[in-house]
Amino acid sequence: MSVVEIEIGLREQRNTLDLQDIVESAAEFLEGAPAREIIRWAAATFGDRLCLTSSMSDALLIDLVSRVKPGIDVLFIDTGYHFAETIGTRDAVQQVYDVNLINIQPSRTVEEQERDLGPRLFGRNPDLCCFLRKVEPLNRALEPYHAWISGIRRDEATTRVDTKVVEWDAKRQMVKVNPIAAWSQEDVDNYIADNGVLINPLHYDNYPSIGCAPCTRQVLDGADPRSGRWSGMGKTECGIHL
Repeated sequence: MSVVEIEIGLREQRNTLDLQDIVESAAEFLEGAPAREIIRWAAATFGDRLCLTSSMSDALLIDLVSRVKPGIDVLFIDTGYHFAETIGTRDAVQQVYDVNLINIQPSRTVEEQERDLGPRLFGRNPDLCCFLRKVEPLNRALEPYHAWISGIRRDEATTRVDTKVVEWDAKRQMVKVNPIAAWSQEDVDNYIADNGVLINPLHYDNYPSIGCAPCTRQVLDGADPRSGRWSGMGKTECGIHL
């Protein structure tokens, strides 16, 4: 190993340690802060090395963040299995909001995946399908950034109850910012109504949580909003937030 390679490695290690220090102090300081204050902190701290991700279930997070940091990169993973309504919401977001929308695609098309791994992988091995079509593409897309903003909330699932507003994403060695982690569904609904936020029209047809079309079902009134995701598969997360 050359002296230059050693120095680069040490610099990267120092940068990682610095980011982890930032996370610890910010998580404590910003707990309980308004979402916009959390976003302002992230924008001031990371600048253009900050992005946000969106599944295009709604544009709430996009609306919030673009008011603080216009032109921010928005990463959308086009899995090849999305509902037409989700793609339509993505296209509308690009026209309505001041953001730089980046369409991320898996390394293989649906046809190539079926050729290589057989048809309907989402039904036979949903964890592998999610990894290939969501997790791995997002991991690649996040490489240029130091921090990313997600819209996950503590009340969405038991796997998310311990979510902090600022976290260290150890898997990707970067900072993860969750500005609406403490929001309730009522908070979400009120913000959308008060600000005329774009939402995926599938919400009007009993799809409160929207993923890929083959693995998303309608939900009965009063049922768990995420019960329509991977119904009957014993699965609750795609792997992005684990």
